[in-house]
Amino acid sequence: MTELIVALDVDTIHEEESLLERLKGTVTFYKVGLRLFTAHGKRAVDLVHRFGGRVFLDLKFHDIPQTVAHAVAEAQKLGVEAVSLHLSGGGAMLKAAAEVHPRPKLWGVTVLTSLGAQDLRVVHPRTTLTTLVKNLARLGWINGIDGTICSGHEVAALRRALPHLDMRFITPGIRPAESGSQDQKRVMTPGQAAALGVNCIVVGRPITRALEPLKAAQGMLAEMRHAAAGALEKP
Repeated sequence: MTELIVALDVDTIHEEESLLERLKGTVTFYKVGLRLFTAHGKRAVDLVHRFGGRVFLDLKFHDIPQTVAHAVAEAQKLGVEAVSLHLSGGGAMLKAAAEVHPRPKLWGVTVLTSLGAQDLRVVHPRTTLTTLVKNLARLGWINGIDGTICSGHEVAALRRALPHLDMRFITPGIRPAESGSQDQKRVMTPGQAAALGVNCIVVGRPITRALEPLKAAQGMLAEMRHAAAGALEKP
């Protein structure tokens, strides 16, 4: 079953606490990203734990191997379940992070879902988006990364290209059918992601800015359950 991670992309601890209170009992996994962590640090993580939730610390580490390894070790001390890092940091960086013990799960970013083919042509003029995502995903798995962060549109291609790997997929850029894409370019609905067998979807504004966040989250969970059941029924 695809798991829902709600992105706590808010400015204040009060806003975070309000969302946690409203979603308690329905959502158990939350993303603490650059916006909230830069403002409030460990306090933002501890608040999720106080409500019985798990934390995906989405800081997208990308630095020299030793620095990233130390950052992963510090994240472990915070008690988070997973952290993100950029696969483009290279094999040595990824391996150094994976060799930290104990450590959180490492989820590797392939290509940000806010980027499109035109953006990539500037920095990678001789490769396609699909090829770049595939190469980065392979690099991550070779070096011990636990999950691949990518658009849902790349999941099927990755499974075909790397069938021997037991890949786990974490997919941002999730929007309900009636919602706009906002600053995301490669988007997908919760049902589409669940039908693909994505392990986790990361959803922010469609829930956190909804008039009724709990109702929005419950609707997405129901949509994913329905889509997953339909996928199982297919021959």
